[in-house]
Amino acid sequence: MLIVRSPLRISLGGGGTDLPSYYEKNEGFLISAAIDKYVYITLNENFEKEILIKYSKIEHCKHASEIKHPIFREAFAMLELSDDPLEIQSLADIPAGTGLGSSSSFTTALLKALHEYKGDIVSTRTLAEEACELEMHRLGEHIGKQDQYIAAYGGITCMTFKKDGYVWVEPLNISNEIFYNLEDGLVLFFTGFERSASSILEEQDKKTSANDSDMTKNLDDVKQMGYDSKEALEKGDLHRFADIMNVHWEKKKKRSANMSNDRINEWYDYARRNGAMGGKLIGAGGGGFLMFYTEEKVRLREAMRKAGLSEVRFRFERQGTKVVF
Repeated sequence: MLIVRSPLRISLGGGGTDLPSYYEKNEGFLISAAIDKYVYITLNENFEKEILIKYSKIEHCKHASEIKHPIFREAFAMLELSDDPLEIQSLADIPAGTGLGSSSSFTTALLKALHEYKGDIVSTRTLAEEACELEMHRLGEHIGKQDQYIAAYGGITCMTFKKDGYVWVEPLNISNEIFYNLEDGLVLFFTGFERSASSILEEQDKKTSANDSDMTKNLDDVKQMGYDSKEALEKGDLHRFADIMNVHWEKKKKRSANMSNDRINEWYDYARRNGAMGGKLIGAGGGGFLMFYTEEKVRLREAMRKAGLSEVRFRFERQGTKVVF
């Protein structure tokens, strides 16, 4: 048996500039952080001489081309495992469609498991690029490269997206004290809304591809806020980081009418009145998790609990996709 896990993530600045429609013209930049919530893949050889896939559904197939789940099907095709009798199951700490990059974490974990089964040695960069190839090109999803790379690399990571598609990866240069202070100050609350990142990002992608000046300017500003967040964090100025989060959220809402809704806006304003120094909606938008930075966690937690939101507590994860058994 193989068990592989891949971390979920939160974005700390510059999110949205990792789509090809933007970075191929302007270069992108963002900061992403892996957290200790995971997608797991378990893999066994199946003595029933068929492919058995278990996720929210169960599939029995003789050939991989018959698999209905698109990521499973394309992963088998990429690694040329069309007839291998395998039993594979996916599990996750957090549901899909909640803005924490679960789809790409699932993809990287699955590819890692299949490579291990084959006896391949695959580098972290290769794993990230294969996940990008599968999701963005083979499946045509309107997404960027952040999620695949942070799932593969882990840590708190700065990524520069070059015009030719190359991703320059480097760890955020912060002290252990700031690392733990940031970790202690960030909180996540689930809005109860789930959505497809690809469908929301499609609007941004189309406007950027069409050289829409407002969208391009918005993403230029967000990229600069990514650089500003990097500077603030590396200087240990968490108050400035929180302020940038608020400005980022206002910019993000302007990218699409589907980015937020009245209920999310009410919760955001309520959190700001109850100890949140800065915050934003994590992921593509439309639902998922509200993330805040606060130095009054008890007060904020009590307020959001009264408002009916559930908190998911987390720590940063320094490692990326890995075999755990």
